[in-house]
Amino acid sequence: MLQGKKILLGVSGSIAAYKAATLVRLLVKEGADVKVVMTPSACDFITPLTLATLSKHEVPVTISDNQSWNNHVMLGRWADVMLIAPASANTLSKMANGACDNLLMATYLSATCPVLFAPAMDEDMWHHPATRNNISKLLSYGHRQLPVEKGELASGLFGEGRMAEPENIVKYLQEHFSGLTTQHIDQQQVGKTDLPLKGKKALVTAGPTQEPLDPVRYISNHSSGKMGIAIADELAAAGADVTLVLGPTGLSAGNPAVNTIRVVTAEDMFNGAAAHFTQADVIVMAAAVADYRPKHVADIKMKKGEGDALTLELEKTKDILRTLGATRTDKQVLVGFSLETNNEKEYALKKLREKNLDLVVMNSLNDKGAGFNHDTNKVTLFDKKGDARDLPLKSKLEVAQDIVTAIVDILHHNSVPLVV
Repeated sequence: MLQGKKILLGVSGSIAAYKAATLVRLLVKEGADVKVVMTPSACDFITPLTLATLSKHEVPVTISDNQSWNNHVMLGRWADVMLIAPASANTLSKMANGACDNLLMATYLSATCPVLFAPAMDEDMWHHPATRNNISKLLSYGHRQLPVEKGELASGLFGEGRMAEPENIVKYLQEHFSGLTTQHIDQQQVGKTDLPLKGKKALVTAGPTQEPLDPVRYISNHSSGKMGIAIADELAAAGADVTLVLGPTGLSAGNPAVNTIRVVTAEDMFNGAAAHFTQADVIVMAAAVADYRPKHVADIKMKKGEGDALTLELEKTKDILRTLGATRTDKQVLVGFSLETNNEKEYALKKLREKNLDLVVMNSLNDKGAGFNHDTNKVTLFDKKGDARDLPLKSKLEVAQDIVTAIVDILHHNSVPLVV
């Protein structure tokens, strides 16, 4: 997939710069031709010699070196893609505002190829409004941000801000070159525009809900929210103004343009979705909402009784999709999900009809690699007529892109061209 691709890697001053060695090694192993340019501060974390040895190219750090000039213009024009990894908060700020005080920035401003960046910083820096604003600017330039990861940080804290692991960056680049990213959706399918959903508002629900039994215990399910989050990210990348109503999960949207509302219970999720439903042009209900909740919630922790059994009285939660779907207009696109263990097609088509959907995404827990907690999914898309399109096992990112493509088709053609 990367054979013969010319990748220009920019390394900025971050502790994550040490991962650049692994990244270069993996890219070269995939057949890519890799050139590296570093900031002076990056040299505090990894040496140019290391990256030169792995890439088999000299690694420039300054504009001039030993009376010779490092041609940043030709570097920027040489590459098929420029990847800045790690992209520190400082470098992101310079990119967003056009500052040019080192060779990396001069090369970036000269680049005529697509630009991808993998942020790396501490959690508080990652969530700071200045950083979010800078990233929003970069996305408006048409650049692509690789999602940050959650884990142990250099500060010793645990949270968001870790640079994507090299293996994940390689996968992202493979998807980029295979034309699977949202920015490379077939132009005929998206109405010949780079941002097919620009000016549209989108609402996405994702993740599980938790229905409390007492202050300690709750009823829930295994949903991670990965599928819905991927859809929210792809809708935003396609230009939509996205609101994500997200149940309790440790994951976050990778696209900083996504406005996330975090909720816990099914009632919380209904209220969050209802507040944005009427303004939304696109609604994707991907959350795994609890069907039942305890009728009585204890104020204090329930103690183990003397008997061998405990009887719980449950009541139905509000059916968010049915309730809101009944109020939708013809101008809105409404997408639902159907996760089943048996009679999958029958139940999916029933949901399509009864909940007034334009599209239902069916997946089965019987399919290996599909469903909760996986990074992959295997789905079937049913349009309003009940026509089906079976998709093979793919990453959830790719499935999200297929769903966004279908949504764009509905908006532009009022139908989804599916192959039975």
